[in-house]
Amino acid sequence: MDFLEPASLVELVTRRLREEILSGALAPGDRLIEEQITARFGISRAPLREALRLLGQQGLVEHLPRRGVRVAELSARDVDELFGLRDVLECHAVRSALHGPVPLAGLAAALEEMDRAAAEGDALAGSRAHHRFHLELVALAGQRQIQLVYEPVISKLQLYMAANLRREAELRAPEEGVVRHRRLYEAIASGDPEVAVAALATHGARTYIG
Repeated sequence: MDFLEPASLVELVTRRLREEILSGALAPGDRLIEEQITARFGISRAPLREALRLLGQQGLVEHLPRRGVRVAELSARDVDELFGLRDVLECHAVRSALHGPVPLAGLAAALEEMDRAAAEGDALAGSRAHHRFHLELVALAGQRQIQLVYEPVISKLQLYMAANLRREAELRAPEEGVVRHRRLYEAIASGDPEVAVAALATHGARTYIG
């Protein structure tokens, strides 16, 4: 049994379940049974249900009528549509941002996290850093509504990434992802919207979140 501390219990439960989903410990389609999770974490149902509600908003779990909650599943069409949305939102954000000096500290910090995770072979830390990098990229536009629309899109694509971590590890070295993101960072740092958008267009293959 893995008891959680009482402080900010909903946040802790949400983070723990999110990590289990994005690490692949909980696979797409797996049922999340309240009795098992409350016993494992040593918590009551109220914080768990709130955590599941928040994870539902992020697109990581699905609430099914009379059948409980399960880790979300994405069809090939879902994934293709999500990649399309990601591309449109990121291009719009970059074009909106690159009309003057752009604060790149957050993007650079996320890239450093990716580099460190790749060096340490920590796939979950790499997933977190990847998530942060793309959120920081869209945040460059300084437009709250774009961020609100974008966050569930990138979270759902992270779910796709978690389901493909093993295949990705077999096909590519972890450092390849860092190289791709550094190339994108440098294009954005150039300050030229066309260079940055061109880099986005070639940034990630749709067989795996890039």
